[in-house]
Amino acid sequence: MYKVKSYHLGEGAVELPICMYKVPSVHGAVADAQNGDESLELLNLESRQTEILNRLYELKAVVDGLSKTVLTPDADIDVAEMNHACSEPTSRATVSLDSVLGKTSSVLRDIVINANPSEVPLSLLVLHNLLCEQYRVLSSVHVHSSIPNVPSQLWDCLGNESICQSRREYQLGFTLVWKDVPKPQMKFSIQSMCSIEGEGNIARFLFALLGHQYDAVTSTQIDSWVDVAIFQLKNGSNKEKAAVLSSLNSALSKSPWVVGVDLTLADVMLYCVLQELELVGIPTNIQRWVQSCQNLALKLQK
Repeated sequence: MYKVKSYHLGEGAVELPICMYKVPSVHGAVADAQNGDESLELLNLESRQTEILNRLYELKAVVDGLSKTVLTPDADIDVAEMNHACSEPTSRATVSLDSVLGKTSSVLRDIVINANPSEVPLSLLVLHNLLCEQYRVLSSVHVHSSIPNVPSQLWDCLGNESICQSRREYQLGFTLVWKDVPKPQMKFSIQSMCSIEGEGNIARFLFALLGHQYDAVTSTQIDSWVDVAIFQLKNGSNKEKAAVLSSLNSALSKSPWVVGVDLTLADVMLYCVLQELELVGIPTNIQRWVQSCQNLALKLQK
């Protein structure tokens, strides 16, 4: 009926408002500040991570260098690369038990060792003979109730000398108790000292009573050979035993004893383990060294 003009400027959808009132956003500045703080924290973390990684790489380089000169029970043996500069005779001071074990009101120092007769610790018996050469040792053997019977040779393993003197005439008491224990145990002071476990650890303690003094390099080599004797030669695989024999043969080609020109704890431990294993096909240098050890043992028994 009536025609009127359109009041729209153009065709198309009309944009409708989405809010009643439009005001400037108040969150923009805070969000930017938070993003800036997070970026700064990430940069600090990345810097710390880089610093830690650099320190780890430096420590790894140091450990790799040490692994080439120090033997460990689970490492490949390469004695040829070890420092053999310390071939001079070791010094042996006149040591007193007070300097090693500390002063006490008691005249006699008692050492009590528990060992299983099924695994006789030969090294401790050898060290007992060495101690008898230097000190007046009161030796005795006992059997714990956990062991039903013990062969006669184990009763006399410390000698069968009759005690005809007072305890005051002795410097050191050495008591061996055959007992059902998983590994050898030793106590020196029952009141103030925890037990020392393991044949190697006890052997280190007893050998220290002999008063031998070594430098740091020689002491490290001796400790390494003691660990090798226990962990690789005695309890290792056939491959590990073959590696030990090869390294030992190489070491004995340069010196009469395992470490330097004197008998050390390394010789005692390795010799005793070889006697237990009864291996065949022993290299020439080791055979010569074994004969030297046996000659020394015969000398101590006289």
